[in-house]
Amino acid sequence: MYTALRNRLIATALGAALIAASTTVLAGDPSPQVAAVRDRWAEVNYNTPKAQREAAFEALAKQAAAAKAAQPKDAAALIWEGIVLSSHAGERGGLGALGLARQARADFEQALKLDPDALDGSAYTSLGVLYYQVPGWPLGFGDDRKARELLRKGLKVNPDGIDPNYFYGDFLRDQGDWSGAAAALEKALAAPPRPGRELADQGRRKEVAALLAKVRAHLAAR
Repeated sequence: MYTALRNRLIATALGAALIAASTTVLAGDPSPQVAAVRDRWAEVNYNTPKAQREAAFEALAKQAAAAKAAQPKDAAALIWEGIVLSSHAGERGGLGALGLARQARADFEQALKLDPDALDGSAYTSLGVLYYQVPGWPLGFGDDRKARELLRKGLKVNPDGIDPNYFYGDFLRDQGDWSGAAAALEKALAAPPRPGRELADQGRRKEVAALLAKVRAHLAAR
């Protein structure tokens, strides 16, 4: 779901944030291995100094790969590996991040085949973030039409979640729909807290508030 590949690669926030880094409310308890990856992601994404973040995500990617290897049919394990890879790509930046983005895309696509509702539709949201943050052809696989479709599917599964509304709001801002972006971001700020995800919630709410302030300033300047 998805943090910084902004040069039209992967921003986020799975963050981080991209993409990434997108990390929506859990629809049940993940396995201990997956929960460890999830919690470590929040620590790296929000509490680790910028200079140390790429190395930390690279190490976490190995941990996420091990969790997936232990449970190859677990959609949650696939989603979290994809989120970590997206975040790692965001920190790496440049063309070297595209390989990581493609690996993340494969994880999200496989998760959707196994269980599209896993982690309250996180695979839809995280994949949608990749499609609007990654450059389009011939450099990458970005596609705004696919992004909109996937982000809306994520919202259909989890209409009140902080992450699907945040990323949809960011997408709408990117598309020039400032009023739509404001509405989505306001809904993100009103999202219910996620038990056990306090650090992730705190970090995401700061991101939402910062983006909403920019959107409101743009609207006020019209």
